[in-house]
Amino acid sequence: MEPESKIRVLIAKPGLDGHERGAHVVAYGLRDAGFEVIYTGLRQTPRQIVNTAIQEDVDVVGLSILCGAHLSLTQMVINGLKEGGAEDILVLVGGIVPEEDIPRLKEMGVGEVFTAGTPVSAVSNFIRAAVSAS
Repeated sequence: MEPESKIRVLIAKPGLDGHERGAHVVAYGLRDAGFEVIYTGLRQTPRQIVNTAIQEDVDVVGLSILCGAHLSLTQMVINGLKEGGAEDILVLVGGIVPEEDIPRLKEMGVGEVFTAGTPVSAVSNFIRAAVSAS
């Protein structure tokens, strides 16, 4: 990655969840921290998220999930990225995630899970470190 280029982050809301306040907070916070942020809006399918991530050439996909389907939706996105040759895109999950599911998400390939209430600075610091290390 060129030193001058901004890290591109896609914030996505998969599934039928209609609550997007947290996703907006993260999207605006990352934008204010100097990231280039693309927000998909509500009710995106995993395929739509994968297609957007590839088309927009993002470095990171952040999935905001509150509906309880985090395991299946995340797996579908990760599988889609692999099928599309984009397995190098860092996948993060945020929202309402039970502690016992976090290890399973990481085994799937999720870089980190940020539960409700995590400061945006923790998310931005993690992204910067992870993208610069890759």
